[in-house]
Amino acid sequence: MVKIRLARAGSKHRPFYHIVVADKEKARDGRFIEQIGHYDPARPITEAKVDHDRIAYWVGVGAQVSDRVTKVVRDHAKATGSEASA
Repeated sequence: MVKIRLARAGSKHRPFYHIVVADKEKARDGRFIEQIGHYDPARPITEAKVDHDRIAYWVGVGAQVSDRVTKVVRDHAKATGSEASA
């Protein structure tokens, strides 16, 4: 099963996340299929990069979206006026 989830990056106590499409069995920060955005919780949500078209594509072909990614995408869409797809 394919999931859209966050992969942690950044240093200790300064998290930074990549929004990735990955196989469910792969490690959290391991191999992924495609990177479709990034999110820094220390910055405003408007500075996050979210590719809504790619999320819509992957959801259309059966990918499951994690709860946290759903919240990030929804908040980003609301803040920037983009279409929410997850």
